[in-house]
Amino acid sequence: MRVIADLHIHGRFSRATSEQMSIPQIAHYAKIKGLNLVGTGDFTHPEWLKEITQTLTPEPETSLFKLADNPDSPVRFMLQTEVCTIFNYKDESKKVHHVILAPSLEVVAQINELLKRYGDLASDGRPILNMTAPQLVEEVMATSAENMVFPAHAWTPWFSVFGAFSGFDSVEDCYQDMTKHIHALETGLSSDPQMNWRLSKLDRFALVSNSDCHSFWPWRIGREANVFELEKFTYKDVTNAIASNDSAHFKFTIETDPAYGKYHWTGHRNCKVSLAPQESIKFNNICPVCRRKLTKGVEQRVEELADRPAGSKRDGVPGFLRLLPLSEVIAAVVGTESPSTQAVWRNYNLLVEKFGDEYKVLIDAPLDELASVVDAPFAQAIVKVRGGTAKVTPGYDGVYGQLDLDVDAPAVKPKPAQVRVQQKNMTDFW
Repeated sequence: MRVIADLHIHGRFSRATSEQMSIPQIAHYAKIKGLNLVGTGDFTHPEWLKEITQTLTPEPETSLFKLADNPDSPVRFMLQTEVCTIFNYKDESKKVHHVILAPSLEVVAQINELLKRYGDLASDGRPILNMTAPQLVEEVMATSAENMVFPAHAWTPWFSVFGAFSGFDSVEDCYQDMTKHIHALETGLSSDPQMNWRLSKLDRFALVSNSDCHSFWPWRIGREANVFELEKFTYKDVTNAIASNDSAHFKFTIETDPAYGKYHWTGHRNCKVSLAPQESIKFNNICPVCRRKLTKGVEQRVEELADRPAGSKRDGVPGFLRLLPLSEVIAAVVGTESPSTQAVWRNYNLLVEKFGDEYKVLIDAPLDELASVVDAPFAQAIVKVRGGTAKVTPGYDGVYGQLDLDVDAPAVKPKPAQVRVQQKNMTDFW
């Protein structure tokens, strides 16, 4: 069975998360995207956990969950949360985010009971815990050997295992004797498997990709995902496929172009300075405009730790496919910065209605069939992104990369007055 999974999201009790990020809303848009497995997000938060238990029901013998009021929905949920550990290591403050997966509500209750000793779980969907990374893993794995912990967005400058400002140079330094329980790491938006393959010390870890989304919109949820081919659709089959890093069952990840991530290159947003690693090194990582320290990008951080050349490949491990959200591809053709316009959604809906879901549009639909549904420039743009020929100006210091499709504009653009659509009405389009 083909399973497409986004295993790291957030609920509405996390900071900077949409108030409309509810379980039914997540399931609704996950189906449109083409996901059939989604993390619940934030099971450590007491109010969100209450919402999980009220809206989801366990599916027998799978350790997964389905909508209580819509059991025919193809979308399943896996219990998941993200936590932040802050601790000292060799007289330096370390701040690392971790994703936790769990097989049952009973295990979740035990995890929460243990973790509340280290921080206020009700303060945020992604709580801050005053404990070390090894402590976290030890506590979590003590509740169930079926739990899974892996470092979140491993390369972002802040709050990650390899973060330039508060991270480590190896997974082993971070998790110490508990590294034996770490089977994967999350690449994050600003890196992809090929970048991580440059580090031989990461060969033993599976590379997973998730959206870390704070919004249910299809340009956020599922923008990165994992594709499995499984005999059974269960929690254990998914986590075993990850832990074994077996390409027969863990087929590939869906990745945004890492240049599209907002921390890919080194830079300084306030001064509009963006630098490739070689250029940043020439400036000693100091902003040439304001003379302050630059935010070191993921590409430069990978370069520092890599022991293999760029372009290195690995055999026998899951591959990857670079895509960009369909909404953002259409928006780039239309020439609008926001995907939430009538011009974007009209074309998006035509394509999804024709082909079934967004992934089928992005991955499978032939050019001629795409062009029979929408104007040729949209079809050409989708195929360019699929083929990896679209250009992206790299993101830096919190600024997302810019997509350059180099295709003709559609024949007719809507008038500005017709474009804006209120968020509360967007569900009417499906």
